[in-house]
Order: sequence, then structure tokens, then C-alpha cells
Amino acid sequence: MAIEAAEPTAALIQNDIVVFGLIAATLGLIFWLSSGPTPFWKKFFSWVPALLLCYFVPAVYNTVGLIDGTQGAVYNPIGSRVLLPVALVLLTMTIDLKGVLKLGPRLLFVFCAGTFGIFLGAIVAFQVFEWIHPEVVAGDVWKGMAALAGSWIGGGANMVAIREVYEVDATLFGQFAVVDVAIANTWMATLLFLAGRAATIDARSGADTRAIDEMKARLEAYEAANARIPTLTDLMVILGIGFGIVGAAHALASPLAAWFGAHVPHASRFSLDSSFVWVVVGSTIAGLLLSFTPLRRLENAGMAKIGSACLYFLIASIGMQMDFMELAGRPWLLALGVVWMLVHILVLWGAARMVRAPLFYFAIGSQGNIGAAASAPVVAAAFHPTLAPVGVLLGTIGYATGTVIAYWLGQVLRMMAGQ
Repeated sequence: MAIEAAEPTAALIQNDIVVFGLIAATLGLIFWLSSGPTPFWKKFFSWVPALLLCYFVPAVYNTVGLIDGTQGAVYNPIGSRVLLPVALVLLTMTIDLKGVLKLGPRLLFVFCAGTFGIFLGAIVAFQVFEWIHPEVVAGDVWKGMAALAGSWIGGGANMVAIREVYEVDATLFGQFAVVDVAIANTWMATLLFLAGRAATIDARSGADTRAIDEMKARLEAYEAANARIPTLTDLMVILGIGFGIVGAAHALASPLAAWFGAHVPHASRFSLDSSFVWVVVGSTIAGLLLSFTPLRRLENAGMAKIGSACLYFLIASIGMQMDFMELAGRPWLLALGVVWMLVHILVLWGAARMVRAPLFYFAIGSQGNIGAAASAPVVAAAFHPTLAPVGVLLGTIGYATGTVIAYWLGQVLRMMAGQ
């Protein structure tokens, strides 16, 4: 598909190819600086997450009139219709359900409790603010909450997918992105702090930590046996799988959407007549099915990193649609997010206490949902470096299930909003 120049606007840069290059260069600079080339940048990114800049630097470009993020092909179709489903395919292919099951039922129980806590927390927070401050949850706020649920049950890819399914306004999406980054990163920092005191906390709670010791030995052996440097063939196969499946998903999505629209009552209410919904569903299912094949071993060659690169470009393309002048302060949304997160923490704490789970299970059960494969390994590694893959495993479950769960949560919130 050729990228045509956008229609003339007031923006300084009107050519999609130039905008594409600007966004790519911006992401490259952000990630290079986040690697800490100097003490200043190392300290800066210890406080400001790179993800936040990926959202908001492109938003600055849009706000000052350098680009017009609402025009052109950079976001749609390149970002949302191509790169998003590719990211879903590659990230869900990395899941190892057999490996997760070997980690023990207590860990899976705590992780599922964390997912349930996110689902329940959204409902509780919505209802609480409908009672005490109805303006906070008025209008289309339920759509933004559904998108945030996607992020908190699996990460950014799911948040973006739900944003597309429910057509969340860019400004509302940006406001919930602020809530996401502020609350999720504060909670992650808290978990990292607690990780340094895990032994004391586990001793006081009487938790059984034997399974963790067994995991450490098993994961050390797996890493030693499978780590390798990716070849050009590896990279081309990964790209071929990702883009090939997305092409097939698009080919099937339109006739499926048309069939549901014509034969299934109320299909539009559940977005089943939307071709994009079927692109997302098809890409996710294909990735899950391939995770049971030898192709999953391509993760050892960096498959998840390629998927994440697609995801970050998409995040930037969403950010460039935001205008800070329209991001009028809605501090109550932050309060909504705090109540939501507190419910998640309480449910998770109760589940961990029920099965005498160690602090590691509590932390990774939460972060495997909220941070997914992007930051769950960071929290896992804070307990022990060899446990980082556990965070990846649980995080990829979030990638695989978050879109579906957040979609149905959106339906519940839509009914609560009377729409």
C-alpha cells in the first residue's frame, strides 16, 4: 500500500512518510536515552517511564501544530490495522501454558484472583462514583475504563485493541493513559520496594516458599539450554508469520462481520458486526494456537521484542492524536483509578492469604496483569534474576486473555451507564 501525502492542513508537516519517519526517530531516541547513556538520563528515566514519553512526545508535536495526528495513514491503517494485530500475534505466540501449569496451582490461583480483582474493581469504582460524583462516570467514560481494563489485564496491546473496538475518543484515551501510567507505575514501585523485604514478610506470614526454589533451578537450566543470537532467517520468519496471519485475519474479518451483522440479533451491540473486532480475535486465536507448536521457540530469537516494537509504534501513533489543550483537568479520573486499584489489591491479598502464598506470588500475580510481559519480568527479577521468565509467562497469559475480558467488562459498564 502506497502512503499518500495527507490533505493540506494547518500542520507544518503534512506528508505521511515524513510523519512516519519523525515518529520512528522519536521512539528510537527515547529508547536510546532510556538505556542511560549518561548519568543524567539514567536518573531521569528512573523517575519518568519511557512509555509515558512514547505517548506524550508525539502529543506535543500535535499540540504545537508540527503534525496533525488525526489525518493521514500513519495511525489508520498502518498503526491500528496492521501493527496492532501483528503485536498480538507475536506476543501471544510466546505463551507456554504447559510451563505455567508446572509453576503450581497456587500461583495460577493468585494470578486469576488478580484478574478478577481488576474486573470487580472497575465495577465497584464505577458504582461508587455514580453515587458520590456522577459526573465522573458520565457519558463515554465507560469506554475509557474498558480500555484501561485492557491495559491492566495484559498490557498496552490490549488497551489499544479495546480502544479500537469501542472507538474511544483520543482525548479520553489520553486521560486514561495518564491514569494508567500514574497508578500502575506507583504500584510497581511499591512492589519493587516490598521485594527487598520478601524474606521477612514471608517469614511473618508463614508462607511456603519451596516451590520458588524449585522454579529457580528449573529456569536456570532452561535459559542455559535455549538462549541464542537471532539470525536473519529467524527475523524473516517472525515477520512472515506476524504479517501473514494479519493479512489472513483481514481477509476473513469483513465477511465474518457481514455475516454476523445480517444473521445475529443485536450483533452491533456487541460489536460483532465490526471487521476490526474479528481481526483482533483472529490474530489472538492464531497466536495462541501457534504457541502450542515448535514455532513458539522463536521467542528465543526475540519474537516478543519485535511484537513490542510494533506495539510502541502504535502507542506513539495514538499519542500523536492527542491535544494537550483539550486535556482539561479531570482529577476525579485519577481518584476513580485509585479506588479501582485498591479493590484489585484487596482481592489479591485475600487470595494470597487463603493459600499461604509467598509475597512473590502476590507481586507477580498483580504485575502479570497490570504490567504484563513489559514489566512483570522486572518485578519477578527483583525477587531473583532467574524468576524473570515467570513474569513473561504470566504476562503473556494476560496478553492472550485481556482483550476478551476487557471487552466483556466494557459491556457490563455500558449497561451500568444506561447505554
